[in-house]
Amino acid sequence: MKSLRRDKLVSFLNEELGLSEFPKDDSINGLQVEGRESVRKIGVAVDACEYVFEAAADSGVDFLIVHHGLIWGGIRAMTGCLKTRIKMLLEADISLYACHLPLDWHPLHGNNIQILNLLRLSKAGEFGEYHGRRIGYWGRTKKETSLSDFVTLADRKLNTDSIAMDFGRKVRNVGVVSGGGWSALYDAERFDIDTFLTGEPSHSAYTLAEEMKVNLIFSGHYATETVGVMAVGRLLHKKFGLGTVFIDHPTGL
Repeated sequence: MKSLRRDKLVSFLNEELGLSEFPKDDSINGLQVEGRESVRKIGVAVDACEYVFEAAADSGVDFLIVHHGLIWGGIRAMTGCLKTRIKMLLEADISLYACHLPLDWHPLHGNNIQILNLLRLSKAGEFGEYHGRRIGYWGRTKKETSLSDFVTLADRKLNTDSIAMDFGRKVRNVGVVSGGGWSALYDAERFDIDTFLTGEPSHSAYTLAEEMKVNLIFSGHYATETVGVMAVGRLLHKKFGLGTVFIDHPTGL
């Protein structure tokens, strides 16, 4: 089995994923916990949590890449769940690498572009401003389609059960922002978006979409953020020949 030095892998990921593009991210992006120096197997997952850490250790993972890491803005105390989680990683000698907003935005490996590709949308531009950057994308269907048909496609491709709200328009121009990205809806009028797909439902989004006449699709925070880490796993397997495993721990949210 091929191996790679941890520090070389970290440098590659930092550059490839464009961590410097988001200096204001609440997440501490990059290497959060240092594990063994040699990496043979990589795990990818959405969330840094006990279930994922235990599965990674059982699978022989050396280096774990997650979208939601452990450190958000800094550590004040290492107690409770945080202590338990970090202890699990240290005892298993597993490195933890987090990539939050850069992995939503990334034009090749990111959650939002991956969703566009899965839903057969032709990319038209960036969409959804957050922290001074547009982190999502919008695209066009090949032909106008019904909301129900489009939701069926989304559910099949993302392995989810979406909540859809039909405000009377056919689907042609679709904005996509993964996770808790409902506020990107404010960009819909600017780009003539008729349908907006995001992760978590929001009460505040309903009346705004109702007045804008923009269909809403809530496909799940978890489901919309599996695709980025999986894309990174495929990239590392192809480039370095490392074994990779996706650790699935769906929340249903």
